Amino acid sequence: MTPLDTRIPAVLLRFDRNPFHHGTLGAVRSLGRAGVEVHLVADDHAGPVRRSRHLHRMHPPPAPGAPLAEVAATLRRVARHFAAPAVLIPLDDASALAVSALHAELSGRFLLPRASGDTAERVADKESLARVCTRAGVAHPTTLAPESAADAVGAVARLGVPAVAKWSRPWLLPRDAGLRSTTLIGSPHEAAALFERAAEAGSRLLLQAFVPGARDADWFVHGYAGRDGVVRGGGTGRKHRSWPRSAGLTVIGEWTRNPELWSAAQQLIAALDYRGVFDLDFRRDTTTGAYHLIDFNPRPGAQFRLFTDGAGTDVVRALHLDLTYRPVPAPHPLEGRTFVVENYAPLSALRTLPRPRFGGRVPSPPGELAWHAGDDPAPGAALRRLWLRHVARRLRDGAARLARRVSAVLSRRTGPGGHAPALVPGQSTRERAATDA
Repeated sequence: MTPLDTRIPAVLLRFDRNPFHHGTLGAVRSLGRAGVEVHLVADDHAGPVRRSRHLHRMHPPPAPGAPLAEVAATLRRVARHFAAPAVLIPLDDASALAVSALHAELSGRFLLPRASGDTAERVADKESLARVCTRAGVAHPTTLAPESAADAVGAVARLGVPAVAKWSRPWLLPRDAGLRSTTLIGSPHEAAALFERAAEAGSRLLLQAFVPGARDADWFVHGYAGRDGVVRGGGTGRKHRSWPRSAGLTVIGEWTRNPELWSAAQQLIAALDYRGVFDLDFRRDTTTGAYHLIDFNPRPGAQFRLFTDGAGTDVVRALHLDLTYRPVPAPHPLEGRTFVVENYAPLSALRTLPRPRFGGRVPSPPGELAWHAGDDPAPGAALRRLWLRHVARRLRDGAARLARRVSAVLSRRTGPGGHAPALVPGQSTRERAATDA
């Protein structure tokens, strides 16, 4: 592999406060293993990432929802630690949009891909993405933006069920509000109920046609569009499992060659004149065979380490090499390589762990786990402890909700004195229930 310029540090930026963001750990390890000094600006002091041996230093992030001026001030403080500009890599949509908006101000202190106007915001916003796809000639699900709860009901009637509900700017969703960026809905009533929470969500509700897909119909494309516009690094991958199912992050992915999809991604990147790392989600329509673009993330996807090729290059390393004027190695695909997020797929993770050699043969290509790594075991151990506590808390909360529902049902069935009505002689419990109803 081409050695990275270890004189140039990297600053990773993430506003999302999710302690289980495995993409952050992937970026820390990718650059740290290459000898780059890695700084992280994120609220990860209680998460597993801070335990990585490849992380040089953590810095406090801006306050949640902070204005751009505060984001810029935070990054200026971080930049004071370096004698020369560092490579800045946003890891979530909110930080990518902030860096795009502050490009002119930050470019003197950080190395950044060439500015692409408001492209990052146009592709990250799910409403404007539909217009982008139309202009670029890329298939995209029919998308409607209801103006009222009644409109939402009518939209679902037009689209059919199931339909997909999305918030146009998911990075604005409040933490712990119980709202997901994408939800599969099965009735007009669900759409109307979601519309009523638009003010809470912070952006418009969108309703999309559900693209029918058979097993393994979900695909993704990662890459890095360099200074010259050429896409380097990355590849096409098949999503074998997601969480939540059919509308969530990749839990099990496989590097799978798909020239048609790679060509569509390059067409879109060229049409947008986009520069930087990108993560595209597609779904193949089983009725037409068309690949519909579902999401465009203007930053590394959480599973970007899947596309670590035989030269050791991934999209994060490609960015660092390109911005420091070093050649990015020719692609050396490792098709069949897998990536597993073990806290969501523990059994599959066991199958991904390195196995003993038999007859001198080594499994090829090797898979990768999101958290466990032989050269950096502490984050995986911390993840297991945190995840067990997280699951136990979710189980306790679920049990408490169930107990409240049961209590409410029983209270409705009790008589005026707080006691269940007595059985009429000869009347069974089932008959009494029918009478109560």
